[in-house]
Amino acid sequence: MKEGGILHPRLSAVVSAMGHGDTLCIADAGLPIPPGVERIDLAFAAGQPGFADVLDAVLAELRVEAYTMAEESVEVCPRLVEHVRRRLDQADEMQVSHDVLKKQTRDVRAVVRTGEFTPYANVILRSGVNFT
Repeated sequence: MKEGGILHPRLSAVVSAMGHGDTLCIADAGLPIPPGVERIDLAFAAGQPGFADVLDAVLAELRVEAYTMAEESVEVCPRLVEHVRRRLDQADEMQVSHDVLKKQTRDVRAVVRTGEFTPYANVILRSGVNFT
């Protein structure tokens, strides 16, 4: 049995397979997931698991060089936006409209669906490298 880190087998496999420039979306419970894009569904009840908890678990194992959030997130869920910014203070931030973000999910390795019920609580993470 794995001792720590991400215990969900599929999420662990996707994170460990990420290469430089690959993208992964962490999403609220309502984000539409395009056909053909892998869905890693962690939601089991309203608010469970929360967006911030899932983000923190992924960031413990993934180097991120840039991330994309919807412009609408800044106004609608400022607490979660600040959490993302604190956790990714060394990464480049990009903002796009929510419609553009939804289109960008067509090209991610997977969408991780949380139980988050806060609208616009979505982020696309772009993997970096650990080279120094």
